[in-house]
Amino acid sequence: MAAAQNDSDQIAVIAEKIRAGKTSLGIEFGSTRIKAVLIDDTYHTIASGDYEWASHLEDGLWSYTKDEIWKGLQSAYASMANDVRTAYGEQLTHIGHIGFSAMMHGYLAFDKDGELLVPFRTWQNTNTHDAHEKLSQLFQYNIPERWSVAHLYQAVLNKEEHVGRVAFFTTLAGYVHWKLTGRKVIGVGDASGMFPIDPTTHTYETELIKKFDAIPEVAAQPWKLENLLPTPLVAGTPAGELTAEGAKLLDPSGTLEPGVVLAPPEGDAGTGMVATNSVRVRTGNVSAGTSIFAMVVLEHKLQALHPEVDVVTTPAGDLAGMSHANNFTSDLNAWVGLFGQFAKAIGQPVDAGMLYGTLFRAAIADDVDSNCGGLLNYPFRSGEFLAGLSEGRPLFARSPEANMTLGNFMRAQLFSAFSPVKIGMDVMTKDEHVQIDSLVGHGGIFATPKVAQKILAAAFDTPIKVMSTAAEGGAWGMAVLADYLWHTNEDHTNLADYLDGRVFKDAKSTTEEPDPADVEGFEDFFARFRKGLSIEHTAVEAIDLEEK
Repeated sequence: MAAAQNDSDQIAVIAEKIRAGKTSLGIEFGSTRIKAVLIDDTYHTIASGDYEWASHLEDGLWSYTKDEIWKGLQSAYASMANDVRTAYGEQLTHIGHIGFSAMMHGYLAFDKDGELLVPFRTWQNTNTHDAHEKLSQLFQYNIPERWSVAHLYQAVLNKEEHVGRVAFFTTLAGYVHWKLTGRKVIGVGDASGMFPIDPTTHTYETELIKKFDAIPEVAAQPWKLENLLPTPLVAGTPAGELTAEGAKLLDPSGTLEPGVVLAPPEGDAGTGMVATNSVRVRTGNVSAGTSIFAMVVLEHKLQALHPEVDVVTTPAGDLAGMSHANNFTSDLNAWVGLFGQFAKAIGQPVDAGMLYGTLFRAAIADDVDSNCGGLLNYPFRSGEFLAGLSEGRPLFARSPEANMTLGNFMRAQLFSAFSPVKIGMDVMTKDEHVQIDSLVGHGGIFATPKVAQKILAAAFDTPIKVMSTAAEGGAWGMAVLADYLWHTNEDHTNLADYLDGRVFKDAKSTTEEPDPADVEGFEDFFARFRKGLSIEHTAVEAIDLEEK
């Protein structure tokens, strides 16, 4: 009876917070899921909702349609609002603060009337290699293939019809924010995936904009780059209010009232840093989902141009080095799904938690070979710059005498998933001697205790911490950034201190130290992985992209 009373009291407390607007909402557009997370003023998730979606090829480029964007947003929000009604008996008429985040980079270009000129080109596309090479050399600053300016410049190089009519281009988070507030702004972290950011002014690098505008084929255009880009804002800066039209677009039921102050829209790299408390210099995180990136907040600029490393910023505007791989869980999920189908076929279906947990634990069992027993896997569903691939073909290979066991197979799957991102991370730690005080794992793959954490520790040969918030995801991190708007006027409260002193003050965590045998085994696997990349290149040539 006492427990029931306590539950009832807690529900009443949260219901009052909802009525009083002591809430913050974060909505993140991931590659496979749009998730909405509502938190209270103690950073606990009190309601959530999601919507599954997937990119599709349109004229050979990965895309999502406008209708999918808005349908997904409305569905995720409605699911979260229904969660509020069911759990607390409250209609969600107002929210304290809201923030939107999304997968970074890509290209959403609009004309002067606000009409989308070409289908959304996502970060997954690697058709911008010429633009990447030319801009990186011109700037002496790595401009990855997925960056927004690379997409724009490639369209210029290709002499695409729409280029002369571009009046504004932005990221997915920037687009959603613009439509809900009317403001063409963007979080500085997300902006740093569009064009290089000056860490002192927290705006675009002026000299590099001049260099871009001076390129002959760009100079021939009727626009200047600075007039096309959204305005960068650091975390804690009010970024506009939800308009009446925006409220209706987010919540077609008309229940949500306009006037909510929004946080700057951020990229998934920034929300990952926040969700792992990794915005302070010499801290870092590994955010793992459909793609994966490892980030370290830098003490100073890198000494040389490294195509393997993106230089972006934290939501507060500090430089961070990022090793980004387009591919991570897609191939792994496909194999796990196959095992699930087998279990169902023999009349023993299992839920996803047991399926993933059982298979993952097999990868670190006592009888596995530390180097995967000679098995080899390539997880490339899409192109991968770090591996020199314009397209991807998932591929499993082994020598005739390889030790083909379930444990070795799953270990090879996990080792291969972490291998592409290791390429750029090795550049930072071994070539640039970047120092790391802590590295935090983040994402659903860490939900199975110890497994991915142990393998990542072997891949990077560094201790890996997983926090109690690891499974919360970027939507929770965006909700925290929205909440930060309440605290920016407090004395000496920068983003790092806010996270340390309030959000993660009592957070629990576990740390996995690298096992020397695992490190040696990973290095052996990684050497074979790199040596065998020619197999993957041959597969790209031999297997059609859309062959079924």
